[in-house]
Amino acid sequence: MLRNRFGKVVAGAAAGAMLLAAAACGGGDTTEGAPSAAPGTDAPAASKVKVGLAYDIGGRGDQSFNDSAAAGLDKAVAELGVEINELEAGNGEAESAKEERLRLLASGGFNPVIAVGFAYSQSVAKVAAEFPDTKFAIVDDEANKLPNVSNLVFAEEQGSFLVGAAAALKSTKGDIGFVGGVEVPLIKKFQAGFEAGAKAVKPDIKIQAKYLTQPPDFSGFGDPAKGKTAAEGMFDAGADVVYQAAGGSGAGVFEAAKAAGGMAIGVDSDQAKTADPTVADVIITSMLKKVDVAVFDFIKSYTTNSVVAGSKVYDLKAGGVDYSTTGGKVDDIKAQLDEYKAKISSGEITVPKE
Repeated sequence: MLRNRFGKVVAGAAAGAMLLAAAACGGGDTTEGAPSAAPGTDAPAASKVKVGLAYDIGGRGDQSFNDSAAAGLDKAVAELGVEINELEAGNGEAESAKEERLRLLASGGFNPVIAVGFAYSQSVAKVAAEFPDTKFAIVDDEANKLPNVSNLVFAEEQGSFLVGAAAALKSTKGDIGFVGGVEVPLIKKFQAGFEAGAKAVKPDIKIQAKYLTQPPDFSGFGDPAKGKTAAEGMFDAGADVVYQAAGGSGAGVFEAAKAAGGMAIGVDSDQAKTADPTVADVIITSMLKKVDVAVFDFIKSYTTNSVVAGSKVYDLKAGGVDYSTTGGKVDDIKAQLDEYKAKISSGEITVPKE
């Protein structure tokens, strides 16, 4: 297995040489970055596939969005035998850095290449056009429709509806909160679903909401201190449950909940399992956004020569979003949550996206 991580892109020939050398390690012959085909098929042998993945801010270890992508990548290594190379975004980096990261992967023989997060939208559009024989995927972006780009998107509002209902059912104060990392349309889907779910249970419930940063400042996805301050303000103002869709900043929300004797709701992965053990007990549930499933599915489709360009939506009916039950803290309301889940899946309930 090949696993490389660079905290930041190293510009120039040295970085290109490192990636080209990595591509050559144990990989067999390649032609323009495309792996050799398995005998008798048009699909590449999985063991010769070299997957490049570019993380969003926080990278592997953020206990949230990026870690979910990493789980899908790890599954592809374990089950398909692919080789991988991982690169990580830096706070406040220029668009050119994102482009260079993707370009280094593609030019270094990695195919397919996966970009984690909508922040790569412009970069994927530009670099995918430069490498038409390389298959790209981008998570959380539908803006660019190119023949070699797969858009992996989710119905975050549906999963957020379920945890919104859970928050309202668990709240004894009738006051809950939402902390968003960056105020962009994607994160507003989380807020819209959360509020709809809470109001479906208690129409008059009070909902506090705060975003940590505004674009082009995306540091709100990687600043636990800001997350803690925002959540502290909500608990001080009367909330007893706070849901965070803030990436790495969510760790601060959990700290605030612990200090206030309140409850928190995680996001993307089952954070009762991944958060610091000192605060994990305050997480009553998490909105599961199965980026791991999407990443693995895309890599597997590449190994079977069945990649499809364009959007693939992972919604509740498709098992792309859900809520977690780790710790048993929502066992008493599970029947009610599952009833909402069935109604959304059947179309009886339409969840707003904004």
